[in-house]
Amino acid sequence: MKYLMKYHILILLLFSSMTHAQELTRRAKWEANFKLNPSGPGANVESLVTGGVLAKSKIDEGDIVLKVNDRAIVTQEDWDAATYAIRANELTRITYRSGHQVEKIELNLSPLGMEEHRGLDTFYEEVTSDYGVTQRTIITKPEGISERQPAIILIQGLSCSTIEKYSGRGGNWVNQINYIVEQSNMVVMRVDKPGVGDSQGDCGETDFLTELDGYRAAIRSLKSKPYVDTARIVIYGASMGSALAPLLANEFNLAAVISDGTFFKTWFEHMLEIERRIRQMSGDDESTIVQKMNEGYIPLYYGMLVQGKTYADLIDDTPSLASYNYHGPRHMYGRPTIYYQQLQKLDLAGEWEKVSVPVRILYGSNDWIMSAFDNQMIIDVLDRVGHSDHELLVYPGLDHWNTIHESPNDSFNGKPGNWDERVPKQIVDWANEMVRN
Repeated sequence: MKYLMKYHILILLLFSSMTHAQELTRRAKWEANFKLNPSGPGANVESLVTGGVLAKSKIDEGDIVLKVNDRAIVTQEDWDAATYAIRANELTRITYRSGHQVEKIELNLSPLGMEEHRGLDTFYEEVTSDYGVTQRTIITKPEGISERQPAIILIQGLSCSTIEKYSGRGGNWVNQINYIVEQSNMVVMRVDKPGVGDSQGDCGETDFLTELDGYRAAIRSLKSKPYVDTARIVIYGASMGSALAPLLANEFNLAAVISDGTFFKTWFEHMLEIERRIRQMSGDDESTIVQKMNEGYIPLYYGMLVQGKTYADLIDDTPSLASYNYHGPRHMYGRPTIYYQQLQKLDLAGEWEKVSVPVRILYGSNDWIMSAFDNQMIIDVLDRVGHSDHELLVYPGLDHWNTIHESPNDSFNGKPGNWDERVPKQIVDWANEMVRN
């Protein structure tokens, strides 16, 4: 009887990952290093991996890639989208300039390796949102354990970067993900945004509601797994994801919320605050800051976020705003303006007010992106409504990018900082504390 039960559980595990045919194909790797051309369109070939597909082609170091498939490379967003769109063992068309000659080649690039973690089962799966976009999910779980386990669903920040830790990828956010995956002793699910990793779509053109629905699809998928204890799912959100964490916890009756580098106010208020901080760190005196806020940043962000215009439209109407706009004509931080317009209408503060499950909030003392006051406002609201289990930890020296600095200005100016393993350990300790009590 015991053998039959184990066999039944194994069948359930296999069936859960085979409920539909996999639509997503594996992304390819360049086997080369590139840098966006500072003096014009294209990406410069800085180095080639010996023996790689590109190294065996006609492309050489110093050449400039102008187009990948049908995508012209003009901005960083173009390059990121083109890189995520290339697929292994499918013809990739490359237009490049070598000296004075423009050349074209077609080649089959090699697949990017998949994650492997000692002591963990790793599943590459996919979900399809109600918007019809199929997205890559990665699930890790303690190896060989079939009983229902507590889980963490990770919701990342604003950027169009993958949640995957593939070979050779570094950085402190990647270190953070890897620590949580390998040290939590829990099931951990991550989902790549539309147009990122293996996912369908174009992240640079994906609106907020479409992205949000992808997280919903991922949570539904996680709750369907026979090895997940659906009463013990923690949502961990970082940056933009930290503001979505209470919304999704309320909607899906999740067990606990961990928010890392979060905000509380509307995005319009947030952008005005961040512009003021940027001007202060850039050395402007306070009178100059007031002038720039009134003449530039308030009308710029009010027009985009509240009136629903693009930056291009606003500058056409008021050319003087051009000197204040360091974003693209229709994008900000690599995302389309409609993304922020939809975000502006979302009642994030109201979702914090409705949270009933345990809450842990991490804020870095050198985080110049988010406001210390916003984090304290959340605690004040939870106190006011009688929420019984919440905590705010202000971590000394931590900035918004999981790095320890001596001051916010050092982070702002891009000085190298330090990795502190105690930061993700705190996340893991909180998660275990809230689901194992």
